[in-house]
Amino acid sequence: MTRRGGDLALLLLAAFRTLADRATVELANRGYEDFRPVHDFALHSILGGADNASELGRAMAVTKQAAARTIGILEERDWVVREVDPNDRRKLRLRVTEQGMTLLREGEAIFNELRDEWERQVGRDSIESLEHSLRSLVGENVIRLNSPGWSAQGITEQPA
Repeated sequence: MTRRGGDLALLLLAAFRTLADRATVELANRGYEDFRPVHDFALHSILGGADNASELGRAMAVTKQAAARTIGILEERDWVVREVDPNDRRKLRLRVTEQGMTLLREGEAIFNELRDEWERQVGRDSIESLEHSLRSLVGENVIRLNSPGWSAQGITEQPA
């Protein structure tokens, strides 16, 4: 039976959700019970330069109020801190803490473990071929780690 385009899109989404959900469960097993994928997007946005609620809201395509709530959660968990801006002491800037960096490294290690597991299930060549095919279809670096949106950013035309 030939797969239709919508089926392919759903399979790709299911693959993403499977990896993300399993990584979230594994992070919980490793002591990050209250971690949510949106926290990952926020931490990457902050690392990418979104150092206040307005900028974080823009980066994540949420309201400033939603960004402020996320910042509050990240601060409670000691994953970010607010520091005085050295250039303007009236402003506070967000910074990812060492605990936040440890969380991000742990998450990356889990994704690597999950990839290795998939390689054992279907073979290294199959996974590498899949990655190569997806890159040739969507291009390099089109997915922004600092955006929870479902669309790839910056795509204006199909790759040649």
